[in-house]
Amino acid sequence: MMQFPLLLKTFLLRAAKYFPKKEIVSVYPEEIFRYTYADYYKRTCQLAHALNAIGIKRGDRVASVALNNHRHLELYFGVPCSGAALHTVNFRLPQNHLAYVINHAEDRVLFIDEDLVFFIELVKDQLKTVKQYVILSQTGKMPQTTLSPVVLYDEWIAEFPETYDWPEDLSEWDPALICYTSATTGDPKGVVYSHRGLILHSFAVGCMLGVMERDCSLHIVPMFHANAWGGPFGGVGFGCKQVLPGRELMNMEKICRIIADEKVTFTAGVPTIWMMLYNYLEAGGWHDFSSLKTIASGGSACPRFLMEGLNEKYGFPIMQAYGMTETTPLALAAVPKSTMDHLSPSEMYDVKSSAGILAPGLEMKIVDEKGEEVPMDGKSWGEILLRGPWIAKEYDKDPERSKPVFAGGWLHTGDVGTIDAEGYVRLVDRTKDLVKSGGEWISSVDLENLIMSHPSVLEAAVIGVPDPKWQERPVGCIVVKSGMTLTPDELKAFLKDKVKANWWIPQQFAFIDQIPKTSVGKFSKKELREMFAAGKMPLSG
Repeated sequence: MMQFPLLLKTFLLRAAKYFPKKEIVSVYPEEIFRYTYADYYKRTCQLAHALNAIGIKRGDRVASVALNNHRHLELYFGVPCSGAALHTVNFRLPQNHLAYVINHAEDRVLFIDEDLVFFIELVKDQLKTVKQYVILSQTGKMPQTTLSPVVLYDEWIAEFPETYDWPEDLSEWDPALICYTSATTGDPKGVVYSHRGLILHSFAVGCMLGVMERDCSLHIVPMFHANAWGGPFGGVGFGCKQVLPGRELMNMEKICRIIADEKVTFTAGVPTIWMMLYNYLEAGGWHDFSSLKTIASGGSACPRFLMEGLNEKYGFPIMQAYGMTETTPLALAAVPKSTMDHLSPSEMYDVKSSAGILAPGLEMKIVDEKGEEVPMDGKSWGEILLRGPWIAKEYDKDPERSKPVFAGGWLHTGDVGTIDAEGYVRLVDRTKDLVKSGGEWISSVDLENLIMSHPSVLEAAVIGVPDPKWQERPVGCIVVKSGMTLTPDELKAFLKDKVKANWWIPQQFAFIDQIPKTSVGKFSKKELREMFAAGKMPLSG
């Protein structure tokens, strides 16, 4: 076989040559912007020239502080295909972490959406390596800013040619993108994605989730979060129509309109988004989901009641997938086997609500506390370990924190799960979120899913708190739906016949206005534990 490198430029050139008429759609507050892959390619070439003109070389790092829009998509290919690496910055990080990741990555250029300039204004005096700021502006106007030197993106690239000789000497192992984890303790950790890893991951997405050229992909996952789960790369490589919703990510009315108007077939998001959508639909929200083919839910376990409700009531064909920043991110997907076509609807939901089966190309083992693989019985718990060509091998410039996570050539995910005889994994919990009560483990994930199936509950998170008798006990943190009421006794009675054992039932509940979220939309149990420790959690029971 030819020694031919797996490079992102092959995806870019394919889209420009074979799918020049396909659309890329960006949704802005005042307009919907459309252009084609032919237009996209020309501007990506201009971007590569502009980077060369300011001295960006192979291996240099530049950053995007941007929403999901067509300019950000130009950076996704223009930066790595020219030889540099794109650092997609999570602007929702705390200020100290925001400055840390930019300095740690040694970013030389910052591309910033006009609506997000103030995030960088807050930390600009702490930035040590940035030499140029570039504003991504749909209005065409320079926002008020003290950043310097600063240019408008469109004006900056306009003077350069619309063709570019992409370098021939890049290695498939060269860094292409960098994402940082949203740390719960310590500083964020950097994960570097190679061209090779991103190409192979894209093939896996196509294989597992059935994404192909005729699809229209709506990118709800932020492009700073694990590369929007890899969707933009596969979208370009496969020649899909792509829709980028910008700041409308959490506007459920607008999202439903986009799905209907653009004939979206594929999208993905975290359960928090799908809960918002479900509540919008339950309140009578307009929708037309007839075009949808596949929706992946990831980031945390999707409650089964939510999956069933969206699918059965509204024809929203959602299923679970599993991954993390370190896995690019797709590792598992709950795709039923052809041999399961005879299953009842309830049994089929058992499959679709699991974390899924392993993607082709990866290896996995689930090990107990002794490091021995657990049996495939669907009951025995263990930590999920992964390895493969799109699994990270280390954290960027962080050898000490890399050692335990990547020990023995495996990624130790920190997720606890079971695996059944068919190979489907079911998540039990994060190792740090398991509740150990009286020497026995309680799954906070299972408890949360049961509590959120109560018709009066909007959101629920379970944390373990110290207990003098039992070591730890679970506390349920509950957000009640507007206009409804709920008491601890009602919740206990609701859970009595649903939990694995009565001692799983929390004795105390905290009814709060909202559950704090991380920068990527997951429940922040760290903040809930801090609230409890500080005596700021109103307990009843």
